[in-house]
Amino acid sequence: MGLLSIASKTAARARYAAQQGLRSAWYGAQMTAARRSAGGFNRPGEPKFEPSRGAPDMAALRKAYFDLFIQDRLNVEAGLYPAPNDLRLRDLPNALKSARAFREDVAEVDRRRKARDGAEIRDSLPGQSNRYPEYYTQNFHYQSGGWFTDESAQLYDTQVEALFTGTADAMRRAALAEISRELKGRDQRRVRLLDLACGNGRFLSRVMHVYPRLQASGLDLSPSYTEAARKRLSRWPQVELLHEAAEAMPLPDASQDVVVSIFLFHELPPEVRGPVLAEVARVLKPGGLFILADSTQFGDYPEMDGLLEYFPHGFHEPYYEGYLSWDMAAACTGAGLTAERETLAFLTKVTTWRKP
Repeated sequence: MGLLSIASKTAARARYAAQQGLRSAWYGAQMTAARRSAGGFNRPGEPKFEPSRGAPDMAALRKAYFDLFIQDRLNVEAGLYPAPNDLRLRDLPNALKSARAFREDVAEVDRRRKARDGAEIRDSLPGQSNRYPEYYTQNFHYQSGGWFTDESAQLYDTQVEALFTGTADAMRRAALAEISRELKGRDQRRVRLLDLACGNGRFLSRVMHVYPRLQASGLDLSPSYTEAARKRLSRWPQVELLHEAAEAMPLPDASQDVVVSIFLFHELPPEVRGPVLAEVARVLKPGGLFILADSTQFGDYPEMDGLLEYFPHGFHEPYYEGYLSWDMAAACTGAGLTAERETLAFLTKVTTWRKP
C-alpha cells in the first residue's frame, strides 16, 4: 500500500470518527436533557429498581460502544456499504425541528411513565378492534400515540437515536453488512428482499441507497409508520409497502431471497414469536437467508446483564423481560432454519439463519 493510499485511509478514518463523535454528542445531549426534565427514573413514590444481576460494568459498556464504531468503519473499508454521511448542512433544519419535537414530547411520555399506563391507546381505536391484535394496541416505550399517530412516526428516529446515544443507525448497519455479504456477486435486480416490521422505512431506505435496483418490500402493522415509509421510499417505484401483520404475511410461499427483521422480536409476546418465525420460513426461498437483528440478551455481555434487566422497568416494554431469556436458537431451528453467523453490535445482536 502506497503512502498516498495510507494517507487517504487515515483521513477517511478521521472524518468518520469526527462525524460519529459529533453525532453521538448531539443525541447524547438530547437524552441527557430528557432525563433531567423527567427528574430521573427513581422518583419519590416509585419502587426503586434493584437489578438482581448486578450493576452494569461501565467499562465493558464503553468498550462495546467503541467496538461498534470500529467494526462499522471496517465494514465500510471492506466495501460492504458506503461511509455514512450523517452531517450535512442541508439536514440541520430538520434535525433542529426533530430535537424540539422530542423535547416537547418528553413531558407527555413522563406522565405516562408515572401512571404506568401503557394500554390507553386502545380507547382511541373505535371500530378497529378486529384489525389489530390486542398486544399491538399498547404504548410501547410510553410512545405518545403508540404506533398509531403520524407524530409518533416522525419522532421515532430521534427517540431511538437519543436513547442509544447516536448508535442506532450504526447498529442497524451491522444487518446491512449481512445483506451485502449475501448479495455479493448476485444481480440485485433478481433478488427479492423483505424488511419485516419496516417501521417508517429508515433502514429499508438505507438498503435501497446501496442497492437501488433491488426488488424490495416493507411490511409493518402501523398505518402511520407504513405511510411514512411509503413517502420515504417513493423514489424507488419497485418497492412495495404492505400494511399487514408479521404473523400473517400476504406473500406467496418461497417468494423471498432475504428477510430482515430489526428490533421486532423483543416487542412480540412469546406466543407470537413462533408464528412469525414460521411465516419467515414459509416466505423464504430454499437457500434464502433470514437476518434477525434485535436486542442483546442475557449472557451476550454478562457484565451488562443488569442494564438489560433495568430496561423494561424504565420504559414500557411489556415483552422485553421475557425476550432476554428467550431461546432464539431453539425457536429458529424449530421453524426449520439453520444458524450461520452471530455478531454483537453494541446493544444489538445480529444473527443469520438459512432455510435449507
